Amino acid sequence: MTTPRKRVLLAKPRGYCAGVDRAVQTVERALETYGAPIYVRKQIVHNKHVVSELEKRGAIFVEENEEVPEGATVIFSAHGVAPVVYEEAKERNLRAIDATCPLVTKVHHEARRFAADDYDILLIGHEGHEEVIGTSGEAPQHIQLVDGPDGVDKVTVRDPSKVVWLSQTTLSVDETLETVARLKQKLPLLQSPPSDDICYATQNRQQVVKQIAAECDVVIVVGSRNSSNSVRLVEVAVDAGARAGYLVDFAHEIQDEWLEGATTVGLSSGASVPEDLVQDVISHLAARGFDQLEEILAAEERLVFSLPQELKRDMKAAAAQR
Repeated sequence: MTTPRKRVLLAKPRGYCAGVDRAVQTVERALETYGAPIYVRKQIVHNKHVVSELEKRGAIFVEENEEVPEGATVIFSAHGVAPVVYEEAKERNLRAIDATCPLVTKVHHEARRFAADDYDILLIGHEGHEEVIGTSGEAPQHIQLVDGPDGVDKVTVRDPSKVVWLSQTTLSVDETLETVARLKQKLPLLQSPPSDDICYATQNRQQVVKQIAAECDVVIVVGSRNSSNSVRLVEVAVDAGARAGYLVDFAHEIQDEWLEGATTVGLSSGASVPEDLVQDVISHLAARGFDQLEEILAAEERLVFSLPQELKRDMKAAAAQR
């Protein structure tokens, strides 16, 4: 009797998106340009390994601006901040560099525009997530949070003909569509944003996991627990037919019992995960007999975001002085 072939279906795209790549590079280039320490408000991206590596190079992660010495350099994370955070930085004479993902900035612009037109804005997202806090801070009098389909019943608006929905960029596409459908049942005149708020990378990573899930006994997603898009990938995998799904930061966290009886393991990673962590998992699985690797491609990603203008200007000035 032949032993069944053990294989790994490797999702592509996976890992770093353009916004995360830009944010991490912003901290790295700031350390090179200004020297350590560089202060970063909140985790630059939601990944333990990335934060730890940047700390080794001289980044100091803080929760609020008041922890940053007056006159120092502070970088705002990829998730975006409310306008009050910029005001606080000004008051402390901080050199502020904004590493907010441009796709999050787009949602901020939409929030300000609809608030200026006196709309009620229904922000679909998870309570307490940094991105939600930042977007809500753009128009706190106009925005109310809808935390998934179950949050729809609590929604109240002033004028049912002047209401629009926006969303956190890292949500489950399916859950967001379900929430919007429920909202439209309650508010038939609900308007949609001019373009989809859920980021291209979130959608692409979910799409390829959906493609492979039904063939997988187990899907492993590399990512941190506070990474919304990583957590969603595990949920998407199980919803799409995987027998089980697990989230790990590192390969050594994989438990052998997860793999018992399995012949096909799906593997992906969240948008804030460097590729070397995925390669560690591939090696870990190969050592346990999963040595057939097949990469499944759902979309090509070529988007690149330029570094923040204020940092590029200072990098240019520093290069001219050398």
